[in-house]
Amino acid sequence: TRISLNHNFITNIRGDGVIVASPTGSTAYSMSAGGPILDPSLETLIMAPINPHTLTHRPVLFPSHYSLEVSLSSPEGATVTFDGQVGYDMNAGDLLCIAASPHKTNLIRFPDRTYYDVLRTKLKWGDG
Repeated sequence: TRISLNHNFITNIRGDGVIVASPTGSTAYSMSAGGPILDPSLETLIMAPINPHTLTHRPVLFPSHYSLEVSLSSPEGATVTFDGQVGYDMNAGDLLCIAASPHKTNLIRFPDRTYYDVLRTKLKWGDG
């Protein structure tokens, strides 16, 4: 899989796949693949390799105003899924361009619970 940023080649990744997530999605699939947890106020995208075939490929953060391009080089093909929805076939030479939407969503937040309160509860941080 060839990874480029704003049309500039970064690397080729061999492995089981690549996760691209926003900070909101960083505590789900990306974290389970070894990626960091990102504060939702950050304007960034994370690219986390899934079981890369080399120890040098690690999760990388990119500014959200950049465009990440993923091009499949494997002749076996792959499946692309978006937030766990229906999968789409991807074939050698196909190019997937990923960029943050210019449209922002307002999320409801409860004033008595911070993002870190939720993390502490869900991840059982601080439990003996």
